[in-house]
Amino acid sequence: MSDRLRGNFSPAPGSFEAEMLALMPALRRYSRSLSHTDADGEDLLQDCVEKALANRRQWRGTGLKSWAYTIMTNLYRNRHRFERRHPSESLEDHENIMGGDVLGDTLENDRLHGALALLSPDMRAVLILVTVEGYSYQEAAETMSIPVGTVMSRLSRARETLRQHLATNNIIPLRRPK
Repeated sequence: MSDRLRGNFSPAPGSFEAEMLALMPALRRYSRSLSHTDADGEDLLQDCVEKALANRRQWRGTGLKSWAYTIMTNLYRNRHRFERRHPSESLEDHENIMGGDVLGDTLENDRLHGALALLSPDMRAVLILVTVEGYSYQEAAETMSIPVGTVMSRLSRARETLRQHLATNNIIPLRRPK
């Protein structure tokens, strides 16, 4: 029996598979930032990795991170378009029907998730790419196939929306430095 069948497969260092494995934490963060639920984020991540592996011959040998992020962004946009055209109800929307004790996130996580939910998917994607993943404006623009100016304006609007939402829901009012 081969190592792959036994589950003992480990990719060769420097191989396409090894580089994809190294990208998994960053791809997972990005997929969850685009999606509204962890389950949707995991599905998006799985679809992205599957598509990248299936199309590895199209990769040119440089910029694997940008290439993978572009795949994920396009998958998300296609899925989002499809869902707008064919709306459905999610079971997660009705998970509290039984009235059972559901452990929630902390207050801060709830506030942050609420603020992020106010952002459009495109603004949220730009915010995550630039602030969390450390992409330059140019890299984010290339990943999302938009002009650099659009990245800058979306990022500015996203930050302002978050600032306003978090300031209005703050127990202790934020003071501006003098």
